[in-house]
Amino acid sequence: MCWSATADLTAGTVIAAAGVVCVARTARAGRARDLPVAALPLLLGAHQLIEAAVWSSGGGCSPAATAWAVVAFPLLAVWVPLGGLLAAAPGSRRRLWGPVAVGLATGAVLAYGLATRPVTAEIRGRTVGYGVDVPYAPLVVAGYLFATLGALLLAGDRRLRLLGAVLGAGAVVCAALWRLEFASTWCAFAAVASLLVLGWVRRPEAATSVTRPA
Repeated sequence: MCWSATADLTAGTVIAAAGVVCVARTARAGRARDLPVAALPLLLGAHQLIEAAVWSSGGGCSPAATAWAVVAFPLLAVWVPLGGLLAAAPGSRRRLWGPVAVGLATGAVLAYGLATRPVTAEIRGRTVGYGVDVPYAPLVVAGYLFATLGALLLAGDRRLRLLGAVLGAGAVVCAALWRLEFASTWCAFAAVASLLVLGWVRRPEAATSVTRPA
């Protein structure tokens, strides 16, 4: 989140609390396949809390910066497409294998980069810039966006498609306004947008659209 450690702490707490509600409601309904998507606000809220620690540390190479990068890059590259695949109705799953495959490959490259190179964070006014050295960066970024946004845009549920469209628009805005701080600002935007998942877990057709056998 831009602005300060306090903003990250506040936003992260609210979003994570919403994620707890999403997970609890999904678990009570017995919709195990929905749990990874339902947990997105919880994961992204925790991510903002991690960034609050990055602010507090003043940037640099810190455990908080590394933890932030692990969630932002390899974890989300795999989590979102796999979650979309699990939650999708049987008829929609075939088209989601592309984002899943790309997400797994992209996540592997990102994980290797994080394991072999340091992550740096720099406080730049009201934003945070992260330095992550990965090979073939333009290709990796394209794969990351296809895996995360593609999984949502190709989902059969209109609410998940809306989330994908909102995140796609946010990516364009963040890239235009904060090119060097894109990762931080877009992840903050994604965390706020993930509150749309609250509407998704409450959809009336959930009990029949997700629990049918493949």
